[in-house]
Amino acid sequence: MQALAIYLTAALAEIAGCFTFWAWHRLDQSPLWLMPGMALLALFAWILSLSPTDLAGRAYAAYGGVYITASVLWLWLAEGRRPDQWDVLGTAVCLAGAAIILWGPRAA
Repeated sequence: MQALAIYLTAALAEIAGCFTFWAWHRLDQSPLWLMPGMALLALFAWILSLSPTDLAGRAYAAYGGVYITASVLWLWLAEGRRPDQWDVLGTAVCLAGAAIILWGPRAA
């Protein structure tokens, strides 16, 4: 459960940080939006480094499924666009892959 909490918190920080750049560049918001965005992206990197896995590549790969899920939730909750069946199916496939990467049995 610790890994899931870390990945969910990291995803929120990354998506919010990236969205500030989106808002500045695509939605004509003030460049001041970039300052909290950069802080959130730095926070994301730090949080992800707390992953309980021993290898960075494995942590990043497992995180990918959680990030995709959080992005689809962002689409729905922040942008008001309900995910379609392909969004849901793709999310399920990615979460399954992340679970295999994170919790699959490993040879010692």
